[in-house]
Amino acid sequence: MCYGSQRLPPFRDDDGTAPSTLSSHAPPDVNSAAVETLRLRLADTEARLQRARAREAELSKKLLEMKRFVSVMEILEAYLKRRFLHQQQQLALFISQSTVPK
Repeated sequence: MCYGSQRLPPFRDDDGTAPSTLSSHAPPDVNSAAVETLRLRLADTEARLQRARAREAELSKKLLEMKRFVSVMEILEAYLKRRFLHQQQQLALFISQSTVPK
């Protein structure tokens, strides 16, 4: 597809008129109705695309927040495991030192 300045000029016969094979067969009011329909569909598509991009940005932000939360939870988990093992070792040491031989 070509856009803007890349479009080719309309094809014309030597006398400057459009050849009959390329001229439109539909009446102008049908053409304008079709153009208006296409414009409305394009506007609707652009609006849906804008909403989809906003939703994507929102979901990306939520995903980043969730990743941060998981990271914090992993840090807490590692800390609590170390603390538990340390307390378990301290308790085992305390029990082994406090046993009185019979």
